[in-house]
Amino acid sequence: MRIGILGLGRIGAFHAETLAGLGAVESLVVSDPFADAAKTAAERFGAEVADSPEALLAAGVDGVVVAAATDAHPALIRAGVEAGVPVFCEKPIARTMGEGLAVLGAVRGGGVPVQIGYNRRFDAGFAAARAAVRAGELGPLHTVRCTTLDPAPPPAAYVAASGGIFRDCSVHDFDAVRWVTGREVTEVYAVGGNRGAGYIAAAGDADTAGAVLTLDDGTIAIVSNSRYNARGYDVRMELHGFADSIAVGLDDRLPLRSVEPGSTFPSGPPHDFFMDRFAAAYRAELAAFTEVVAGTRPSPCTVEDALEAGWIAEACVLSLREHRPVTTAEARGV
Repeated sequence: MRIGILGLGRIGAFHAETLAGLGAVESLVVSDPFADAAKTAAERFGAEVADSPEALLAAGVDGVVVAAATDAHPALIRAGVEAGVPVFCEKPIARTMGEGLAVLGAVRGGGVPVQIGYNRRFDAGFAAARAAVRAGELGPLHTVRCTTLDPAPPPAAYVAASGGIFRDCSVHDFDAVRWVTGREVTEVYAVGGNRGAGYIAAAGDADTAGAVLTLDDGTIAIVSNSRYNARGYDVRMELHGFADSIAVGLDDRLPLRSVEPGSTFPSGPPHDFFMDRFAAAYRAELAAFTEVVAGTRPSPCTVEDALEAGWIAEACVLSLREHRPVTTAEARGV
């Protein structure tokens, strides 16, 4: 099949490399507002260059991957769907929930699949945890712990435009909680602090945050995030039930140092970047998209799924601002 890629920055170039290595992909068409980025990708992967999104969609592509800047996501998703081309788009769908809802309204019922990029759904550990929950191996859940700790904060320009730690970082944990447990979040209580770079506080954001989520069956989920984890990139999940407890991310590359006498775990070099930690998941995610394009599977992460995680983030933003519990219904304006 022939796949188009819109946006050849860090993640777009990474996706181009991954797609070029998939057996189902015969050729790539690439486009970026910066001509040099598209030219470099074309030379690396033997891709064809299109000078605009419109030209790319008219170039006979079977599917399109949107890895452009967030502000461009809504228009590019709509353009793909209107052209009848299945779309994979990195999260978020849009900068605001209102824009995201408008995208949903535009694509719903159109018969053209859209897949949103939440890669943890394709990580072997998260998938195994979901299977264990679904099989009833843990019994009823009572506690979930989920964390994403970055080794260093992103640049000031990214922070200023990201929407904040809950919307751009914690939202991965929120999606994982929903996907693994199969439950919905009904209420949140969020906290946050700033003890690092001044530009994060200046942007109205927190550099370290936490949230207690109440799920619709009474399970408590605790999510913690930070821009500062000197030992590396730490993504984990624990699920505790009345019959068993399991964990995701407890491998030898866990960026955590044990101080227990005689302990040698973890023994490997710590994960230090999200592309390192989730390389296999990204490949599985894009392989799944080729199946969506081929019509052999439905979208594994729909626009509706992405919006649900987004509402949890919105509730957390409001909770942090007003120092009180917030229901997801309130965040939606219901």
